[in-house]
Amino acid sequence: MTSNNPLTPNSSAGETATGDLAGFIDHTLLAPEASRADILRLCQEAATHHFKSVCVNPVWVETAKKALLGTGVLTCTVVGFPLGTHNTDVKVFEARGATMDGADEVDMVINIASARALDRDALVSDISAVAEVVHAEDSILKVIIETSLLSDDEKVLACQAAVEAGADFVKTSTGFNGGGATAQDVALMRQTVGPELGVKASGGVRTREKALEMIAAGATRIGTSSGIAIVTGAAGTSAY
Repeated sequence: MTSNNPLTPNSSAGETATGDLAGFIDHTLLAPEASRADILRLCQEAATHHFKSVCVNPVWVETAKKALLGTGVLTCTVVGFPLGTHNTDVKVFEARGATMDGADEVDMVINIASARALDRDALVSDISAVAEVVHAEDSILKVIIETSLLSDDEKVLACQAAVEAGADFVKTSTGFNGGGATAQDVALMRQTVGPELGVKASGGVRTREKALEMIAAGATRIGTSSGIAIVTGAAGTSAY
């Protein structure tokens, strides 16, 4: 898959205004202690609420894929997570294994040091290598730039590198390295990547109001473990 066109949410902008946020949500469980029972519960919740995807660690991709069969919910996983400090060939190996296990989407962490050094070539090389193996399986690549660790100039450079490397989305945060999504960062990322790429807001999005704020700023996907709270109007308590 070589197109940069992102997956679109399950709901239209008009539906979002009236509260149908489910199609924007990647229902997420990345805790290292998560059990098989936890993953199966996550998948059942995603199917019940018609979320866009579940996002799980690579070890659970096969489990999630089987549990979601026939539901229309996608299986998403992470690569180079949560620090982004893996060598590129390790990220490629992870991504290839994840897509072979059935991952429809892969969220990779950039080399944050490269972004802080303003080394665009290094970023493009890292991302494009992963994009090649992900797209070979017709899967989607999201690139996590970890906004809380970057200046605005570094965020722009990282987003530009993701565009050049053929990514399908840029994503704010892992949720594991401090900070999280802000409307200002989402707007900057949207301005940088233009209308064709997706923008995923993740980290600290726990309420309907916060999710709508992110979408208004330009997000086309929300990564959260508070998806049920968001779609039911409750207050989420999870850290992610």
